[in-house]
Amino acid sequence: MQAGLTLFAERPVDAVPIDEIVTVAGVAKGTFFNHFADKHAFAGAIASEIRLEIEDLVATTNRDVSDPMDRLANGMRVAGNFALSNRQRTQILLRMGDGMPSENHPLNRGVSADISAAVRSGQARPEAELQGVPYWLSLCQGLMVQLTAGDMKPDPAVSRIEAMVAMGLSGISSQHGGQSS
Repeated sequence: MQAGLTLFAERPVDAVPIDEIVTVAGVAKGTFFNHFADKHAFAGAIASEIRLEIEDLVATTNRDVSDPMDRLANGMRVAGNFALSNRQRTQILLRMGDGMPSENHPLNRGVSADISAAVRSGQARPEAELQGVPYWLSLCQGLMVQLTAGDMKPDPAVSRIEAMVAMGLSGISSQHGGQSS
């Protein structure tokens, strides 16, 4: 996995041959194929590992938070802060996270549950039940792209995160003019 992190941070998946992965990892090619069908499955496993790391941070942040809109806002803040402090890992996730914005992806259960709770409590519009997960995750990914695209200073980065949180919440909010946490 470390070899993949190193190589995929430098180049896209299709530009990294399996032979190079196994050489850097110091394993036989057969060992690679005992664990992964191909390099895209390997890349997906790496992306899932990074995503799980972010999900764990979100879960820790939201441990004692019950309001679903606050939980969503915290999740986006965690994603933004992760992007700022883990630029390389974030870029790998963004490059290889195919399918993760889907509401059916197993790692999106928390976002889905929070959006459903917000709809049930009247905080979010009914449309959020159907489109809220891809909307929210797309905003998070867009924010992460912005934060890793250049050398953004901390103060503007925090302002960007808070602006995206406010815009995201107003987009799903049942209140006219949105809601900000």
